[in-house]
Parts: sequence; C-alpha cells; structure tokens
Amino acid sequence: MFDIVFWILAIIAIAAALAVILLKDVFRAALALILLFLVVAGIYLILSADFLAVVQILVYVGAISILIIVGVMLTHDVAHGNPPGKLRLPALIVSVLLLGALVLTMTSTPWLISKLPPQEPTTAFIGERLFGPGGFLLPVEMSAVLLLTAILGAIVIMREK
Repeated sequence: MFDIVFWILAIIAIAAALAVILLKDVFRAALALILLFLVVAGIYLILSADFLAVVQILVYVGAISILIIVGVMLTHDVAHGNPPGKLRLPALIVSVLLLGALVLTMTSTPWLISKLPPQEPTTAFIGERLFGPGGFLLPVEMSAVLLLTAILGAIVIMREK
C-alpha cells in the first residue's frame, strides 16, 4: 500500500516541479510550488517522519509560499510572465548534468531496503524534549516575538508607501 501511495505522490511531485519550471504565469507557478511542498510532506509521512512533515507544512507551505505569493503580488509586470533569459541554455545543460549524476548515484548505490512497518510517531517525543522541563521554551517564545515584530514592522513600512 505504501508503495502505491509513494508512486502516486512521486508522479504528482514530478508534474508539480515541471509546472513550476514551465508555467509562464508566475502566480500559477507559485501555486504549483505549494503543491510540490505538500507532496513532499506526504512523502515524509510515508517515511514515518511526521515531525518533518509538520515542519514542511508550517515552514514551506505556510511561510515561504506566502512570502513568494506576496512578492509576486507586489511585482508590477506579473501579466507579462517570466521572460526567457540569456542563461536558459546553460541552465538546461547544468540541469541535465545534475539529473545524470543523480540517476547514476541512484542506480549504482546498494540500497538496503527493509519491509519494516512504520515506526511510532516522533512529534510528541520531540515536543516534550523541546517544551518540557529543561527544554527550550524561552528561546522559541523569544523567536516568535522577534518574528512578530519583524512582520509588524514590514506592515508599517508597506502602509507608509
């Protein structure tokens, strides 16, 4: 069952990655990137890495994607799309070389495949270690206040313009 779900998610990930690269509309490319981030979180769940899946959703889908979309919305010429640049051919060559290196590495590596059942969830354990006695509650709260202050400062700067 996990194999079938993995292959479905892998096909969706490849399609979303191609959409990010090939779409001329930058906003739709950003939406395809959000789909790609969600699929990666699903793959983390299949691998029993539930904490990584939650962090993937919170950081990449929640924060980075919103930052990209706000940047796209503040751009003036979004309607013209992404014009092709002078580095398109060198980027294609480097990408093909990188793909070749990755495929060569994947095919020549002796993978140890085990059919172990999924392990216990790790999110509760990590949460207890972070926020329990002797944890890092104060630094996490301080970083939250710092990020909130930065967001409010950005809003004030934007409203003045």
